[in-house]
Amino acid sequence: MKTKRLFWKLYPSYLILTVLSLVAVFFLSSSALRRFSEGQTADSLGVQARFAGEQLRAQFGSDLLAQTADVLGTKTTARITVILPDGVVVADSEKAPAEMGNHRSRPEIQAALSGRVGESVRFSNTLKKNMMYVAVPILDDAEVIGVVRTAIPLAEMEQMFGQIQSRIVWGGLLILLLSALFSVVVSRRISRPLERIKQGAKRFAEGDFSHRLHPGGSTEIGSLVESMNSMATQLEERLNSVVQERNQREAVLSSMVEGVLAVDTEGRIISINKAAAHFFQGLEPSAAKGRSVEEVFRNVTLQKFIGEVLAAKETCECELHLQSSPVSDLQVRGAKLLGVQGKRIGAVIVFNDVSRLRRLENLRSDFVANVSHELKTPITSIKGFVETLLDGALNDPKEAGRFLAIVAKHANRLNAIIDDLLTLSRLEQGSLEELEVYPSSLDGLIRPALEICARRSAKKKIEIRVECSDKLTANVNQPLIEQALINLIGNAVKYSSSEKTITIQARAEANELILSVSDQGYGIEPEHLNRLFERFYRVDKGRSRQEGGTGLGLAIVKHIAQVHGGRVEVQSTFGEGSVFSIILPRNSP
Repeated sequence: MKTKRLFWKLYPSYLILTVLSLVAVFFLSSSALRRFSEGQTADSLGVQARFAGEQLRAQFGSDLLAQTADVLGTKTTARITVILPDGVVVADSEKAPAEMGNHRSRPEIQAALSGRVGESVRFSNTLKKNMMYVAVPILDDAEVIGVVRTAIPLAEMEQMFGQIQSRIVWGGLLILLLSALFSVVVSRRISRPLERIKQGAKRFAEGDFSHRLHPGGSTEIGSLVESMNSMATQLEERLNSVVQERNQREAVLSSMVEGVLAVDTEGRIISINKAAAHFFQGLEPSAAKGRSVEEVFRNVTLQKFIGEVLAAKETCECELHLQSSPVSDLQVRGAKLLGVQGKRIGAVIVFNDVSRLRRLENLRSDFVANVSHELKTPITSIKGFVETLLDGALNDPKEAGRFLAIVAKHANRLNAIIDDLLTLSRLEQGSLEELEVYPSSLDGLIRPALEICARRSAKKKIEIRVECSDKLTANVNQPLIEQALINLIGNAVKYSSSEKTITIQARAEANELILSVSDQGYGIEPEHLNRLFERFYRVDKGRSRQEGGTGLGLAIVKHIAQVHGGRVEVQSTFGEGSVFSIILPRNSP
């Protein structure tokens, strides 16, 4: 239902009240004026009747009575009639007495004959119009000898009264007009401040708390304006506090590595942060709000877990394995979500990505297995040949010498494995800040590594080419970079056929320095490339052990590059060769 504006409620009320007041005043004043006019007329007629009676008493009973009555009638505005006690009209200022009937039955005459002043308003049969009559007795020694009656037509009085009423009406209309204008002013003075308050409240509702209402009008309006301005200030402060808390909460949730999901008691999503959405591909946080868990998450295990959390009183935990997701393993923890009154309003679910932890656990398990296997092989060989020597082979110089050579070979292999493990351990515990680095010529780093590998490359008639400017320098730890180059060159020689070519290249690109070793060896199949730099990972285990490798060389190269703030890369084509690169930052300290 549409409501009216306050102005249209106040203004018509004032106008109607004014009209009713004017109408009441009109009728009351008209009635009072009529009574006053009639009374004044009656008094005037009474005075004229008494005056005429005094003049006619002396003429009473003579022939001059009618003439005197006519003279008096011309001198006054009233009609004068003289009546005897028996009701016979003996004189009249306007009509012949003979034409007039007996007036004894007239009420004013009866009153006058009884010694009182008689008054009456009625229709005159003689003059055919409404008249007012006043009759007074003519006394002679306290005896009523006749009656003098004065009369006046009511038409004159009505005309006068009509003129007065007309003036009252025009005055009332003028007052009504002035009242209407005054009512407009008063109504607007009342409604305008309220209208301004309404507009201000609307701006407050729209969030514009900087707007302020200006006090005006009555004291009550001013108090209301001050209260609303104070309310706006408090609302602005509270809203800013809420927005700040919300922004802080959103910033915390957005920056969290852990995924956070909040649901209500019916399983509908209240909030979800970016990390949680990232764990589940194709999920937008804004689009997920308000939707059910079953609609958003297609994982049955997660749906059941959320249902258990909503039903449970304590914290729940589980692990979630995802097939098609950026992460594969999640640790999920759920707890009840409480409202302001401490009433349960839902549940909060926290997702922790434990994929890396699981991979590290697997790597550790594989590392332990690989170390055990790599150490067990030479130890078993050493143990076997030592037992053979103890069983009598030691007495055969030729066999004893061969067995001791094999024992020495496996002991050297065991020592190499332990040395490489110690090297890896030191690299993992160190950092670039802890290294002793200084400007070194890259050409000066490559040459010593070539000298160490020269004997093995010459044995296989492998040509090693170097493409490096003697002006290229880098801030590095020289022994570590030399070790990395020795490992890469050694692998290139080891896994290349005879009479092949190995190219060592050093070049600068943008803000990076690239040291690469290219060979024309056996090459590596694509499925092995991602795991080449893992410890003890071998593409061809039989060939690697035959060549005397420990399985830790490339892992050492990777850690040397990382401790310098760089990285390693590999490109390989199976059957054609491989390119191993160490990429270092050019502006390294």
